[in-house]
Amino acid sequence: MADEHDTTESPASTARAPFAPWDRRELPGSFDVAETARRVGNYKWTEMKLFEALGGWVATVPELDVKMRLGTHCYHHAWHAELWHKRLPELREMKPERLTVPANEAMERFIAAMTEPEAPELTIEKLVGVYRVLIPRFVAAYTYHMNHTSEITDAPTIRSLKHALADEYDDWRDGEMMLQSLITTPEHVERAARHQATLESLMVEAGGITGPGSIG
Repeated sequence: MADEHDTTESPASTARAPFAPWDRRELPGSFDVAETARRVGNYKWTEMKLFEALGGWVATVPELDVKMRLGTHCYHHAWHAELWHKRLPELREMKPERLTVPANEAMERFIAAMTEPEAPELTIEKLVGVYRVLIPRFVAAYTYHMNHTSEITDAPTIRSLKHALADEYDDWRDGEMMLQSLITTPEHVERAARHQATLESLMVEAGGITGPGSIG
């Protein structure tokens, strides 16, 4: 029988939570290592494709202001791809190239359709694909990932997400302002809307940058 004056607490009652008293998060995030690696590989592939597209358009876009802005954004996406490349070996003992893949075949078709406009007079279509369809999907996927992973067990990924998101927001704003400066007639409105609808349909089929689970 325990001594009624014994005030010694059991080990269970003195165990400290993994976080500060005001923080009620659970230790693990929503993604295991394999799922994080899969998503990061999809991010890297898509950022690389966007870098390649913008870099190619810089040489053909006739509007000087658009050309200069695309050059700046181009290197943002190259840097993002490098961030994700550096995360892959730390997340899983696999070659990064094996994980650097599109989410699915529909995502490949989306990129092909987004990069299809080549003629110099198709600047509106080029910008619509990037700034009204693809970059908003980056914002959605990155935000969802950041809100569903652990700041303790996956802090490096969260840091990369924050850096990438800052660029995506800035580029999104720049792209919309460029589009508004170019869309000045009803015919321009029709062109932009028609191309956006085509690309949105492909993106919906893909389910987003990481597939159907892009935002949950």
